[in-house]
Amino acid sequence: MTLEWKLVVDCADPHAQAAFWAQALGYEVEDNSAIVGRLLAGGVVGEEAVTPDHTAFRTLRAVRHPDDPVDQDTGTGLGRRILFQAVPEPKAGKNRLHIDLHAGPERRDAEVDRLKALGATVLQVVQEPGSHHVTMADPEGNEFDVQ
Repeated sequence: MTLEWKLVVDCADPHAQAAFWAQALGYEVEDNSAIVGRLLAGGVVGEEAVTPDHTAFRTLRAVRHPDDPVDQDTGTGLGRRILFQAVPEPKAGKNRLHIDLHAGPERRDAEVDRLKALGATVLQVVQEPGSHHVTMADPEGNEFDVQ
């Protein structure tokens, strides 16, 4: 039996992180206005818990692959998905889990330049037998590799 899953990333600003990663991956930022609207109407949450446009919660924002299915009752993606959640503590140390972006050798440098324009920074260029990749950091310092 297989399980559905999502990758959850702790961060300071989930909306900025979602915007960056949606552009980086070609994903879509989720629109959760259906569930937000129901919870507001039922008095389960107040205005302080949601974004001014009512499309998301203030402390959560997700991105999803544009070809994957969506739960129409909530706006939640049902496939390849990354959820960014606000946490009070800052990032400390190296990530134990990271994302690898596979651009291929012919597109790697252009992809690195595109990601830098979105706010990523280059941490290290790794060129060793069997591997050539660029380790980068997203706007909050989370490491990822471009191969």
